[in-house]
Amino acid sequence: MSWFLKLSTRKPFSTLQISASLFHQLRFFSRLEQEHSVQLSNTTKPTFIHPTSIIHPNAVIGEGVSVGPFCSVSSSAKLGDGCQLYPGSHVFGSTELGDNCVLMTGAVVGDDYPGYTIIGNNNTIGYHSVVGVKCQDLKYKPGDECFLEVGDNNDIREHTSVHRSSKSTDKTVIGDSNFIMGSCHIAHDCKIGNNNIFANNTLLAGHVEVEIRSLRAAYRKIFMCVDANAVSFEERLAEVTTVVEYANLDTGVALEAS
Repeated sequence: MSWFLKLSTRKPFSTLQISASLFHQLRFFSRLEQEHSVQLSNTTKPTFIHPTSIIHPNAVIGEGVSVGPFCSVSSSAKLGDGCQLYPGSHVFGSTELGDNCVLMTGAVVGDDYPGYTIIGNNNTIGYHSVVGVKCQDLKYKPGDECFLEVGDNNDIREHTSVHRSSKSTDKTVIGDSNFIMGSCHIAHDCKIGNNNIFANNTLLAGHVEVEIRSLRAAYRKIFMCVDANAVSFEERLAEVTTVVEYANLDTGVALEAS
């Protein structure tokens, strides 16, 4: 009974002591939970390379990359985190893919010619598309550098071709969030803006500049005005040509001149 008497004669914990003990325990478990959540957020899918694919040892491969059967990646290529190469897709030459890009079966990105191809983040290259290869301009001189730069969040669909620039002083450029449907062609030195939609079989010759979004807005302002207090056609046209965004468009200039 002596041990019982000793326990029973101990002074009870005060409310302050109990509160302090609970506070320290809560802090400990909260810290454990935070560390666990950080570990989970930093966890990525392991990189997978199919044994039938050929990846040059000098190629830079990010985390969580998946390379399917019969693919190839060149020595100067860089694949960002989370990229996916479907079976039979290829990355040639000095080509850089941003994070989370997807190359569908048969897609070819880049070329072994001097220069580079840079693809931004979250782009999809469709089945059997060819992006960043030598142009078809007869003025191109072998050995000259040629360039292609593509932004983020573009959907380039099947059988589309996008060529590099025809000379080292220029580049082919595609912006962000464009939807380029199947079998389109974007030739050398074209400049494509953002948020454009190209329907199937749209063909752009060299040095074409496209910003459809601004052009559509200008047309809507001139021809589709639904304001009950709308002014005359001539006044609407004059108003559009005073807006910097529309003033330099060929359509606006031509309409104003006519």
